[in-house]
This record gives sequence, C-alpha cells and structure tokens, in this order.
Amino acid sequence: MRKAVNSFFIFFLFVCAAAAFGQTEVRPWWLSLEQGKVSFRTGDYGSALLSFEDARRQRRAMYERMERDFINLLSINEVRRLGDSLDWVERYANERHYVAVSVALEELYYRVPKESLNNSAAAALAAFGRLKDYPEAEFWIGETYRVEGELGLALNQFRKAYAQRELFENQNFDMDSQYKIASVLKTRQEYNEMEKVYLSIINTTDTLWQNAAMAEISRIEAADRDPPYTQASASFASQSMTRTLENEGSSRFLTLYRYDNSITERAHRFLGFFCYGSNRHSLAAEHLMFAFLIQNTVLIDEVIRRQYDFNFTSLDNLMDNIRSRLELVSFLDETEYYRTIYYLASAFYASGRTRPASELWAFLAGSRDAGEWGNRARRNPTPYIERAIEMP
Repeated sequence: MRKAVNSFFIFFLFVCAAAAFGQTEVRPWWLSLEQGKVSFRTGDYGSALLSFEDARRQRRAMYERMERDFINLLSINEVRRLGDSLDWVERYANERHYVAVSVALEELYYRVPKESLNNSAAAALAAFGRLKDYPEAEFWIGETYRVEGELGLALNQFRKAYAQRELFENQNFDMDSQYKIASVLKTRQEYNEMEKVYLSIINTTDTLWQNAAMAEISRIEAADRDPPYTQASASFASQSMTRTLENEGSSRFLTLYRYDNSITERAHRFLGFFCYGSNRHSLAAEHLMFAFLIQNTVLIDEVIRRQYDFNFTSLDNLMDNIRSRLELVSFLDETEYYRTIYYLASAFYASGRTRPASELWAFLAGSRDAGEWGNRARRNPTPYIERAIEMP
C-alpha cells in the first residue's frame, strides 16, 4: 500500500513539474515566425497572424531585456569610469559574472559584426535598440492582411518592413517588400505611386551595374563591336542597345549584350506594360527591351550551363533548346515571355521603329509555342497599337 502511495506521489510531482514548465516555457521568436508561415501556407490566416504578432512581440521583449541589462551594467560607477570602451565593458561583465550581459553581447555580435561597433559601448546600446524591430514579422503580417483583403493595413506593414530593411536576414527581402508595395498599389489603382515604386526598384539595383556597363559599351563601339559579355545598365546603356536592336536585329542584340539582373525583370516588364497602356510607347519599348534582355540572358545562360558548346544564333534556335526543359518552359510562363515580345514589338511600331517591330512580330507569328500571342500576330500581318491593355 505504502509503495503504491509513493508511486502516486512521484507521478503527481512529475505532472506538476511538467505543468509548471509548460507555463514558463516561451517559444523563441524565430520559431513563432516559422509556425506562422506553416499556418499561412495551409490557409489558417487567423493563426498565422497571431503567430507573426507573437514573433514580433517576443523579439522586441528579448532585445528590450538585453538592452535593459546592458544599461544597468553601464550605470555602475566602476563601469562608468571605463568610458566608452566596449572591450573594457565586456571584460568587466565577464570577470564579474554578469551573465545576462555576456549573453546579450554574444547575441549582439551574432546579429551585428563586432568591428562595425568601433569598440563603442554607446554603439552597442544603439544596436540593441535597432534589433528590437523584426521586419520579417512585419512583412508576413502584411502578407496576411493582403490575402484577407485588408489592403490599407497590408500596405502599411510592407512599408514598415521596407523601412527596417537593414535588419532583413535575407537580402532579397527588401526587394520583395517593394514588389508587394507595388502590387497593393496596383490593386488599389494608385498607379502613379506604383510607378514610383517600380522605378525605385530599377534605380536601386541598376546603379550597381552602371560603371561596368559604360566601360563595356565603350569597348564594344571602340573595337568595332566585337561581341563581349556585357552587363548593361538601364540608366546609361538604353540608347546604344536600342540602336543595336533597331539596326542589327534581335540576334545581334542578344549576341552583344547580356544582363542578368533578374531582380529588376518584373519591374521593367510591369512598367513596360503600364507605359504602353498609358500611350508612352517609347518608354514602354525601353522597359520591355530590358525585360526581354534579362529573360533571354537567363535562358541562354541556363542552356549553356547544361550544354557548354551551345552557340546562340537566333530566337528560334534558342527555343529549340528550351522545349525539352520543363523548368525553362515554366520560366517562360512566369515571366510572360511571349507577351513581353508582343508588346515590345507593338511599342517599337508605335514609336516608329518598324524594323525590330516586324522582326519580333514575325518570330511570334511563326512560333508554335507562343500561344495567344502567336495567334494575335498571325491574325495581323504587321504590328498594331492596342488602345487598351490589361495590367498583369
């Protein structure tokens, strides 16, 4: 009997301990974010929103606690006499066993390169303050609002995420935020603001290529246009590239130039469609030309990666090497490849550049893969100007 009572008592203590542990256990903020993503992808948006908000709150609470511990240490008279030297403050914390501060500094150095703090305790304190923000959580909260139709709230969240972009762990997330902002603005029919965002995406990323682009384009023209591998810039190269496409055709154009900045492909493409729909045909042609170049650069590079001796000669030749590659066919669909060519040809035609317009139009009309856009080209012997265009 006594043995049974003891066993029950031990079991009771175990249950109580487990319950107490469950009450005090706190999920890490990054785990809450991941659990929110799982809920989001299964369509449970209510749970997803709660998880994302938990992640934001948990991260802020953690860094507020670390900031407070660090401030308390800096307030000690002995530490104040050490001045702004972060090394001395850290040494003091370690030697006097201020474990919370040591842990906080270890976390800080994981998130922020120690050398960027310039051995400054004040800089470390400011860094704790910045780390309270969680742009990934803001982004996913915005995405949840977006799919639920709360576009105003979504827009505010995406803008908040972009404002905190320096803290994104994934560097491409800042552009994702910009694209989400543009998408919401388009849905709200705030087209002027949408255009500004797309231009911001292009200007931010294309400037990385400007110096190399100008040097390469100058070398092409100085060397009687021997074919190099060129990274082009939207700001400086468009006139030279347009001249090549207009005078020498798409095959020569795609032989001379390469531009693999795929981040801006969608911005150029959407802006091209938008400018076409608002009767700015020359500007539409410029943006669609860059989208066309980026798309073909990706396709040519992928074909070469699998078939190193591939030599690009024409669009038809390129398509012959793509049909059996399902991932490249999917890329054609995702980037609206044939639609891009259709409106590029139309924009060239509308702006008086009939030669490249006719060549691209003939490619569409002769393609068995171009679907609707091939059918449209076959119904009309020459490009024409559409009065209305549906934005993607």
